[in-house]
This record gives sequence, structure tokens and C-alpha cells, in this order.
Amino acid sequence: MNSNAYRRLREQNRAGIGIGAASGGDGGLREGAPPPERWLQQVWRHQRLRRDALRLADGTLVRVLHPGFWNREAGPDFRHAVIQFGSATPQVGDVELDLVTAGWRGHGHHASPRFAHVVLHVVWDEADADRARPPVMALKPFLDAPLVELSEWLDGEAARTLPDTIPGRCSGPLRELAPAAVVELLEQAAQVRRDRKASEFAARAKHLGWDGALWEGLLGALGYKHNPWPFRRLAELVPLRVPQPAATHLDVIAAEARLLGLAGFLPTEVSPTADAHVRALWDSWWRERDRYASELLPKAVWQLAGIRPANRPERRLALAARWLTRPNLPRELERWLSGVEGLSAALSALKLLELLSPLSTDPVSFWSHHWTFRSPVLPRCQPLLGAPRVTDMAINVILPWLWARTGAGSARPELRAAVERCWLAWPAGEDNAILKLTRQRLFGGRRPRLPHRAVIQQGLLQVTRDFCDHAGALCTDCQFPELVRQSSKIE
Repeated sequence: MNSNAYRRLREQNRAGIGIGAASGGDGGLREGAPPPERWLQQVWRHQRLRRDALRLADGTLVRVLHPGFWNREAGPDFRHAVIQFGSATPQVGDVELDLVTAGWRGHGHHASPRFAHVVLHVVWDEADADRARPPVMALKPFLDAPLVELSEWLDGEAARTLPDTIPGRCSGPLRELAPAAVVELLEQAAQVRRDRKASEFAARAKHLGWDGALWEGLLGALGYKHNPWPFRRLAELVPLRVPQPAATHLDVIAAEARLLGLAGFLPTEVSPTADAHVRALWDSWWRERDRYASELLPKAVWQLAGIRPANRPERRLALAARWLTRPNLPRELERWLSGVEGLSAALSALKLLELLSPLSTDPVSFWSHHWTFRSPVLPRCQPLLGAPRVTDMAINVILPWLWARTGAGSARPELRAAVERCWLAWPAGEDNAILKLTRQRLFGGRRPRLPHRAVIQQGLLQVTRDFCDHAGALCTDCQFPELVRQSSKIE
């Protein structure tokens, strides 16, 4: 790909609207000064933390089973979080973020009924362990990367309400661009998005190792938009161990029982007439449930309403158990990448689907014929992982992880080139409301003939993040139209 003009124009825009780069700027990080409070919200929202090291000001271990839901209205910053302190029973409550501990009283939270259910007060630095307040934890000691490295990501993560579905001011300039130039611009925007995801994997790898970062990413993706955090917590509780011997059937049963037991999905009782698979899971779990008693996820962390039957967490965890017992899943992914040379994008995706979904065509598996433990037997075999989910995992997890893994200093430059080819050619995933809205804003009523590739979708999402999220419904002060005009003049 040519020199990334989009990246340069994006940085011009960021400087123009006062978003500081890592080295500091009018709106960014200044030496010795605390970060903006909105940064703290994004760190907490996305858990850019060394989650296994979190402690209160008094030294108590903290486990974040769910960070809560970002609250845009009056009251605590995050609602309905699930927090465990030490070995105590997890608590469901709210989380408030302030720069300093004095903010709790200074902002009147102590006297407001809106803050009566706060279970954790999160501050930037120098937490004061005052028992009169909710438990206090500082963020600064537990960041998963230095703040100067996180600064650009933090300023870009503030998701705002997207503009109305009227054509944006950029639709005119984009209409004047040749189709190939529009594609190039979106590919360059997608490159920014991929590199950001890769940098996040690199940051996590410093604390978890490359295999651990991949495992966390894969399980988070299995949770989809409803349940990423309980899946990531299970990735911490049941880490990926590689290499290991080839698993037996009993090993797979034990892994599935552990994941489902920790998640709280195994039946509390099993009748003598229960399915043999359910009985085998229970026979395995009862032997070790006492050992994991303090780690069990409470039901409050799971959001089950609105989930399609095929995406039920039980089925996703059954799939994760098969991954967990593979001798070396990360190396299998590298071998898959080495073997797609000369293959079409569609065939590469099919081979990845076959690799990741071993039960896709199993005619006798319990999960091939059940949505849940209590659902009736399905008349037809149902795969545990479909092609749309594989595309999502490939473009958001596997290829960014491989891109980071094969980066500077790698002894396998041919793998990095293979990642680039796959990433550019990967077939498009499912459409969604954000993509539809972005196309409306950028192209108005016309439907440009863009390649049906995932990289185009990624580029549209990145433009939304960099520009649309910072402009109002009337594109107030948005610089993207002018940057589109400039892009046609940049070599």
C-alpha cells in the first residue's frame, strides 16, 4: 500500500481540533498534569489495565467481572458493574470515576441518592483508603501501557451519538473522487484501525505473552457485543497452555465442564435420564467445583436477553473448550496463514472456519443439536461458529494479532506479507446500523460500487471514529470534506 495519506491528514485534523498526540498538545497530555477525566472513563470502559494486578488503596485484591455500562446521564459513570474484593462474594453496583479521591465529597456524591449504590470509587493516582467512602482504587499504577502510548487511543475512543441520517458535507467532495481513490482512502483508514488493534495486542502481550493476548482476544470475540467481559474473565481463569499433548475426549469434557461451571451454566442437578453429555460434564465438574468456589461468575454478569439462539454463551464456551485443548492453537493459526498463499479470500476464510469450528458438521455432538441444556433436540445439525463470526474474528482479532506478532524483529517476514494479503482481500462481514449510517453520511443517496471486502467496512468505521463522532448532525467544524479535497492532491 502507498504511503498513508489518510494517516497524515487525520493527524492534521486531530491537531486542528485540539487532540494532543503522545508527545503532548493543547488538548492532550502535559508533563506532570493529570489526564482528562474522559480518558479515565475510556481506560475503565475498555479495561486497558493489568487486570490480574488490580488492588484497592488498602491492598485488597480487586477483580472486575464486568466494568458496568457507561452512563451518559446524571449519576455514576458506570452502572451495574460486578466487582469482587478479595475472596468475598462479588458485588453488583455502580462505579464512579474522579481524578482525585477528594472528588467524592467535593462533587457532593456522598450526599446524593444517585450515588447510593456505588461499590467502587476509581481515581487517577494517590488513592486514599478512607473507610468512610466506597472502596477506592487508583488507575495509574495498573495501566497496561504507558499513558503517552495510550493518549491517541484514549482521545479517539470517546464514542458519541452518530449524526442523523442526512448526507454529510463530505458527500460532495467524495463524489468528485475517482472510485479507485475512494477505495484507497478507505483502505488507508482501515490501516489505521488495524494498526491500533495490533498495538493493543502488543500491549497485552507484554503482560500476558503473545498466546495469552490471543486467547483473551478470541474469547472476548466469542462474547460478541453482549458478553465480552465475562468471556474475558473466563480467559483469565482458564488460560491457554501451549504446547500441550493432543487432548483425549475426557480432556475436552473436563475443559468444557470447567468453563461452563465457572460461568454458572451447568444445571444444579442432573436427573438419571439426563443426556450422557450433560451427565459427563456434571461428573467432571462436581470434583473441582469447591476448588473454584470463590471464582464462580455471578449471574448478573451475563446479558442473555436479545441473543440469537445460535449465539448462546453455552455453545460458545463449548467451542472454547475445544480450542483450549488443542495442542497449539496459535501455531495452527500461523500454519493456516502460511498455507493460504495463492488461495482466494473466500477459500482462505473457509479454511479458517474449518480450523476454528471443529463441530461444524459433527452429526452426534450434543451442541450440534441443542441451543441450551434445556432446549429440545434440533432437527438439523447447527454449527458452533458461522462464517459471519469467523470474518469478525479474523478482521478484529486474528489478523491484527498476527500483524503485531510478525512485526519488527520477527524472523518470519513472509508471514507479515501474508497477513497483509489476507487483510486486504478478506470478504466483507455482515452489514450493521453503523455502516449503513456511515455510508449515508459519506455518500448521500447514491450507492458507490465499493469492493465487497472487510477492509472497506473497517475503513468506514475508522472514518466515523476519526471525524463523524466529533461533529454534529450538520457536520459542524468537521475537517473531513477539506481533507478529502486535499487527498486528491497528495501523491
